[in-house]
Amino acid sequence: MLIPYSMKNCFQLLYNLQVPAAGFKKTVKNGLIIHSISNDVYQNLAVEDWIHDQMNLEDKPILFFWRNSPSVVIGRHQNPWQECNLNLMREEGIKLARRKSGGGAVYHDMGNINLTFFTTKKNYDRMENLKLIVRALNAVQPQLDVQATKRFDLLLDGQFKISGTASKIGRTTAYHHCTLLCSTDGTFLSSLLKSPYQGIRSNATASIPSLVKNLLEKDPTLTCEILMNAVAKEYAAYHQTDNHIHLINPTDETLFPGINSKAKELQTWEWIYGKTPKFNINTSFNVLYEQSHLNIKVFIDIKNGRIEICNIEAPDHWLPLGILDKLNSSLVGSKFCPTETTMLTNILLRTCPQDHKLHSKWNILCEKIKGIM
Repeated sequence: MLIPYSMKNCFQLLYNLQVPAAGFKKTVKNGLIIHSISNDVYQNLAVEDWIHDQMNLEDKPILFFWRNSPSVVIGRHQNPWQECNLNLMREEGIKLARRKSGGGAVYHDMGNINLTFFTTKKNYDRMENLKLIVRALNAVQPQLDVQATKRFDLLLDGQFKISGTASKIGRTTAYHHCTLLCSTDGTFLSSLLKSPYQGIRSNATASIPSLVKNLLEKDPTLTCEILMNAVAKEYAAYHQTDNHIHLINPTDETLFPGINSKAKELQTWEWIYGKTPKFNINTSFNVLYEQSHLNIKVFIDIKNGRIEICNIEAPDHWLPLGILDKLNSSLVGSKFCPTETTMLTNILLRTCPQDHKLHSKWNILCEKIKGIM
């Protein structure tokens, strides 16, 4: 039996097919297929961490389906300023998450399916998982030309990326997760995964840009629900397990003891931004002053998401050197983020002389600095 997915019958399905309250560990006998009822990226990433950390997966593989409301997810060793347009994300209310696995940045929305394959370390096989997805796609639409690459992507028609891969390998357990583009907002994807920030120097893992395409563009019948059911059927056949898709609530502490603390950790500034590998910004910008452009130079070292060295230079006839020195020293030790910088610069402004022109210049400079954060 395959489960149709629609919000109107979601809770009825949950009542009929939810994982027993005895606990998730006791439920998994010889494999399980689960699907999250949540669209919250932090809650769903917490499920991955919980299963990886808590489960004995010997002869008990698990396939986890999850979809998120609009969000950008970066790899464990990535730099968000280098990977995405943080200013646009703030304007649009798009969440940013850092996952525990490596790999590149991805955009999630309800038109993207996330699949996580949990196994023991010895049974970890990314290529076999991708081949399983390809078989599922061809079972639904035999005319699809989908191939797995050596980089563990899935390409449609030999050129369009429809799936990217990342993984985490622990001491005894492992998981491989991948995306599957069904009907993702392509405009948002391309604009959010394009950093506008200049002058960043970093050793963080960089994403590799690719041409992408939705499966729905190839065949309008390939909805997320049909694709998930097809993959579930193929997975069950391969692993000789039940093909029921069990709905789970990723906030349920009776099923996943301690999971909410994992979700909270994933939402913290210290995890999302503070885990960014050390980097620096060496850039400049122009400001208009009395019908001419003045050049402002900026050099900032950032470690653990906090400013370690700050050197902002501006012509002293435009802004007194003493005020710039105060700004540079005030920013050292602070979070490299516009919210904290706004608070610090507002406090600092109160110590400046009550001069309208000076305040205007100060505000222009501070807005420019926040624009690179």
